[in-house]
Amino acid sequence: MNVRRHHISAAVLAAVTALGLGGLTACSSDSSAAGNTDKFDVVASFYPMAFLAEQIGGEHVNVTSLTQPGQEPHDLEISAKQTAQLQDSDAALYLKGLQPTVDEAIGQSEVKTKIDAATLTSLESHAAESGGHEDEHAHEDEHGHEDEHGHEDEHGHEDEHGHEDEGHGHDHEHEEGQDPHVWLDPVKYAEVAEGVGKAFEKADPDHAADYKKNTAALVGKLNALDEKFETGLADRRTGVFITTHAAFGHLAERYGLTEEAISGLDPESEPSGARVKELQQTAKADGVTTVFYETLVSDRTAKTLAADAGLRTDVLDPVEGITDDSRGDDYFQLMEANLAALQKALGAK
Repeated sequence: MNVRRHHISAAVLAAVTALGLGGLTACSSDSSAAGNTDKFDVVASFYPMAFLAEQIGGEHVNVTSLTQPGQEPHDLEISAKQTAQLQDSDAALYLKGLQPTVDEAIGQSEVKTKIDAATLTSLESHAAESGGHEDEHAHEDEHGHEDEHGHEDEHGHEDEHGHEDEGHGHDHEHEEGQDPHVWLDPVKYAEVAEGVGKAFEKADPDHAADYKKNTAALVGKLNALDEKFETGLADRRTGVFITTHAAFGHLAERYGLTEEAISGLDPESEPSGARVKELQQTAKADGVTTVFYETLVSDRTAKTLAADAGLRTDVLDPVEGITDDSRGDDYFQLMEANLAALQKALGAK
């Protein structure tokens, strides 16, 4: 649909931002198919953005991911071919701050609809989880704990989707320490989906009714996923878990858990000796049984820490891409696998 571009207001652009997906499944996963088709051509930065675009756009969109299956999205370098594909597309969907080369390429491109998903929700700082330990009893959730982040309601969040985020809806550069992994919180991801749906309706009004219907179905599934996590993690032995890198801060905050990351927001960074010792002490003090690693980065550090501390290892997938080793074929299957892994590790009943 490259020849039929629509002008989108700033508010709508913010809404479409919610989208970026990375590894497509239904509409198009072939990067050679980007642009100049008879559909609404969307270039998405990586899988979570592409999944939204696909689910909402359905048969009316052609989605291409800049990040290929099995590629660690933080490491992506944009090729000349991908830069050219951006120019031929109707929209670019990305999450600013996660992939610097994507931010630069989209910023320099002439694609008219540039959509930053981060403008549809707030990115909060979860620095404490990546570098310093706080006992799970230092925060509350709906089970009677007060969250260290200072918000609460039935899910430890406010608004019709379960939270009230300061600064929501404003364009912003991601400040140091802000966590971009909003898709791992089903509530935030649903908020992004709603914005994307509205943006698609306005960008391609001929198919607005389908976009609205698809968005409602997707949001309903995300709300059901939120309820599964809420119920499934309510009665647990511990709320502390150790991960390779700090990807699960939003998820932890949503369900009153405490993430302790070996590395920070960068999955390739190496922990200090002091950090490793601290994690060993945390594991003993809080009854941690498992060190989680992920499929797209090396598991060496996680397995070394687990061996030294006498702990098990398991996979907690940040859902940044899907490979043959993934525990599912799409976002929902991977998130349910994550829930099962957390329930086992935290002693949930």
